[in-house]
Amino acid sequence: MPYSPDALRRFPDTDAPDLTASDAADRLLLDESAAERNAAGPGRVVVIGDEYGALTLGAADAGASGIRVHQDSLAGERAIAANAESAGLGGHLRAMPLDADLVADARVVLLRLPRALDALEDVAALIAAHATPDVVVFAGGRTKHMSLGMNDVLRRSFARLDVSHARQKSRVLIARSPLGGSDPQPRRADHAVAGLSRPLAVCAFGGAFAGTAVDIGTRFLLEQLTAADPLAEPRRPEGSVIDLACGTGVLATWLAARHPSLPVIATDRSAAAVASARATVAANGLADRVEVVRDLGLSMQPSRSARLIVLNPPFHAGAAVPRGGVADPLFADAGRVLVPGGELWAVWNSAQQHRPALERLVGPTRQAARNAKFTVTVSTAR
Repeated sequence: MPYSPDALRRFPDTDAPDLTASDAADRLLLDESAAERNAAGPGRVVVIGDEYGALTLGAADAGASGIRVHQDSLAGERAIAANAESAGLGGHLRAMPLDADLVADARVVLLRLPRALDALEDVAALIAAHATPDVVVFAGGRTKHMSLGMNDVLRRSFARLDVSHARQKSRVLIARSPLGGSDPQPRRADHAVAGLSRPLAVCAFGGAFAGTAVDIGTRFLLEQLTAADPLAEPRRPEGSVIDLACGTGVLATWLAARHPSLPVIATDRSAAAVASARATVAANGLADRVEVVRDLGLSMQPSRSARLIVLNPPFHAGAAVPRGGVADPLFADAGRVLVPGGELWAVWNSAQQHRPALERLVGPTRQAARNAKFTVTVSTAR
């Protein structure tokens, strides 16, 4: 069928069905960049952060070809591909990682502004290092999610920055004249955490949740895991050990460091999270025992194969908190992958009230601990 932004689907990102696949910021970005895109030539347009294809397919429908695309979320990456095929535009784009090849010799870059300034810093420096000297970056978003700090970040990598007029509560920052940049490198911080006698190094690329910090929910879960030791033999059945929605890999690294013979799987849909987790396990000397994979939930893991899953689930989908949250698909995956008697240890903001879903999707659930903000639960697979 012909391309239409109204026909974009969020498939397979089904955990937030009340969110739209395109918005006014996408339309403003396409309008502001139209003249530059028309002059760019084949293979010279790059799109970064396009959640479901509105920018990529809008550019392709207007004549751009050889579009290089990076989307952090694997769900979004697959949605763009599915939408492109539905619109007959699949041959116009190529999904790529966030590296030098993505932006090499780019003439036009369309960027949905990330919420984290560190993420914008990584992208801006990468473009400035590898794109053409006459590259034009159109970075847009909803005004409620934009800040003057974004202008400052772009000015560190580009000599000229213009700002569009606002339209439908959206705005575009237009950056030109790159000053030179660099490839993204992980930031690092060392932390004392419960259960380990030595500091745990946490590495993070821009855009990874909590950056190089150990967020307070994860700290609370580590305290409970230290006290209970759910991997103590002979209590646990056989099977793998998984850090689901691993973020920077703190839980996976902690499990491997605390149990020297234990192989661990860490999985996340975010490319930034996966890169950060790999850097974290390597910084702690555990790369040979922690396998980090980019996956939608646990789709790559066999049913009834895990004895323990640890989870600090997200509750945002991008900048929004959708009705019902985003954790239920992760709980369902855990229920499928755990062996009977295996356990899901989860920490969650108490206001989310996840316990009924855990009971339904995993199995009998007990509260292990609760403080002023967080609840730790243990769900035993049926």
